[in-house]
Amino acid sequence: MNDIIIYTDGACKGNPGPGGWGAWLTSGPHQKELWGGEPLTTNNRMELLAVIEALASLKRPSQVALHTDSSYVKNGITTWIHNWKRKGWRTAAGGPVKNADLWQRLETEAARHQVSWHWVKGHAGDPGNERADALANRGAAAYLKG
Repeated sequence: MNDIIIYTDGACKGNPGPGGWGAWLTSGPHQKELWGGEPLTTNNRMELLAVIEALASLKRPSQVALHTDSSYVKNGITTWIHNWKRKGWRTAAGGPVKNADLWQRLETEAARHQVSWHWVKGHAGDPGNERADALANRGAAAYLKG
């Protein structure tokens, strides 16, 4: 099984507003950069899309160390999702889970791999996080001009 390190990040210029996502993947000497964006979105959606797109880009099941600066993503996939599913994609307060479409996609992509989830502090000099942030901003830049 391949060992892959992934750093992801999302960016939004206004929330909601134009947004972008980025991912930096490394495996031994190999590296891959991914980015994209949407014209009207939220930061949380971009954080989720970064992880989904990174995992979806892997051609075979892999052992993945995934780093995100989003506690929303890390807590959601490791803790909250179990209760959301049990309650029919409803929150503890009974409302619909925000971004349920993306959470379901993330769950499907993550199930293909052995993923260890790591939270890193954003904008604190972590080289992988800084690179993912730059890629997310590149993704958002396409939509800033309208």
